[in-house]
Amino acid sequence: MKNIEKISREKIFIENARIEAIESYPGEQFIFRIKSPKCAQNSIPGNFIHITCDKKIPMRRPLSIMRANAEQGWIEILFKIVGDGLQALSKKEIGDILNSMGPIGNGFKLSPNRPKIILIGGGVGIPPVIFLAETLKNNLKSLQPIVFMGSEIPFPFETAETTMSNRWLPKNINHTMPLLESWGIPGVLSSLSNFTGTYRGYVHEVVDKYLSSLPKEDLSKIQMFSCGPTPMLKEVSYIASKYHLPCQIALEEYMACAVGGCAGCAVMIHTKEGKSMKRVCVDGPVFEASSVFPAV
Repeated sequence: MKNIEKISREKIFIENARIEAIESYPGEQFIFRIKSPKCAQNSIPGNFIHITCDKKIPMRRPLSIMRANAEQGWIEILFKIVGDGLQALSKKEIGDILNSMGPIGNGFKLSPNRPKIILIGGGVGIPPVIFLAETLKNNLKSLQPIVFMGSEIPFPFETAETTMSNRWLPKNINHTMPLLESWGIPGVLSSLSNFTGTYRGYVHEVVDKYLSSLPKEDLSKIQMFSCGPTPMLKEVSYIASKYHLPCQIALEEYMACAVGGCAGCAVMIHTKEGKSMKRVCVDGPVFEASSVFPAV
């Protein structure tokens, strides 16, 4: 596993990335695999790229990295059509070239003292937690990750019945992401849309149920990581505070330059020293949950 605590972000690479594969899913969702060797070799979970969607649209779009293969030199991104830029991106074909800038931002930082790892992704916030899960798959003897994902539109992958035991859940909540299953990592899906095998409710609710099912001594071994829409992150942060758990969240904000120059993506951060504005692109996108949503 890459030492994701110590990798520095000294360089951002601009590459002409060739589209190698395209998958489309209901809800106007797309997964692109693009050839971007330098980005693939330097990416860590939580990073994103800033991509040109079309020559006629000057503004780039930030997209989280979902997977990266350093040896083969590719990365994968997931996006849902929102606005003209991503609409144009969705029309691209295999073999087309995209100008990509990345990897950008900081990444998730694992604590070596908390082997139970809860990953929570919502909607197009799923990619960073998939990326983090993949970095953990070769360390399952010492780490115990579990992934929770929520979506109100069909998931951007085929779901399948799990072969792994989730004894704390009713038997009908039994579908997962096959890729996670192949890595040996349990997954739980949630939705209000009544999809087969999913928990009917918000993803933070099923996380709360999971935590409440654990012995108290297990809580000191848990750390949480999450990415998704702001209301979900706020609820996840509350749950982390409720159980006194460390939690890091990856924020998603509109941005123009993505390199800290315009400050268009600044958010309020709360620390012991007081309040300050931080740029999601270069100071983030990963922050301590308590600094974004302080306990009240």
